[in-house]
Amino acid sequence: MVSQEQRRKQLAREKMVRQQERREAARRRARARNAVIAGALAVVVAGGAVSYAAGAFDGDDTKDEASAEPSSTPKDPCAKAAPGKVKPLSFKKEPALTVDKSADYTMDLKTTCGDIALDLDAAKAPHTVNSFDFLAKKGYLDHTKCHRLTTGGIYVLQCGDPKGDGTGTPGYRIPDENLKDARLKGKVYPAGTVAMANQYNAQTKKGRNSGGSQFFLVYQDSQLPPDYTPFGTISDSGMKVLKKIAAAGESTGQGDGAPNANVVIDKATVTKS
Repeated sequence: MVSQEQRRKQLAREKMVRQQERREAARRRARARNAVIAGALAVVVAGGAVSYAAGAFDGDDTKDEASAEPSSTPKDPCAKAAPGKVKPLSFKKEPALTVDKSADYTMDLKTTCGDIALDLDAAKAPHTVNSFDFLAKKGYLDHTKCHRLTTGGIYVLQCGDPKGDGTGTPGYRIPDENLKDARLKGKVYPAGTVAMANQYNAQTKKGRNSGGSQFFLVYQDSQLPPDYTPFGTISDSGMKVLKKIAAAGESTGQGDGAPNANVVIDKATVTKS
């Protein structure tokens, strides 16, 4: 007859086996996911279909398991969006380059989660800064959602899409700039960087100079090849807002999806000083 102590030990062993099996299953899912989406942060648009190449999610086993088996959805830390709708704007060509390369520019994103101020580098990325100056004045970014949050391997919030699904563009493309910036050492985009998403495919080496209006805010050092125009830095107060958004997680539990926080840019303004 099995004693209570023997039965307790047997149940403990069975529980440990189940936990090990779940961990191994999570690792397999993470490895399979990495094999599919490893490469680079990009928005790849072809024939109206959209796929995300989201960088290598090389987190540790604990992070993989947590991502694969999410618990309850955190409470949304953000406020209700301001009244208004996204303007359906499209432009035939890149705006004329009128930005002053010797001046300082800031972009203020008033979001439902708090203000995110960006210092823009007009000297190193004039086409990019010029484009956002133009788009902000047109109200292009107002009432748009930040549609994507990544939480493993790369740590970014992606915004700037009026459609909110990764397919939106302003109708024109801008060139890649500042890809040899000294800050991008060791193929790392440091925390506090703001950079452009694009359609570049590192495997085919096609899609250069394909930036539009979508950009990403790096809230933690992220391993990425230097293929995405860095054009500014995020203020300390803006980083606190990003950390709050990141802490709420993303919707899929796989480390790449819509943020659980309802992040809407109520108003975007660019100021020259």
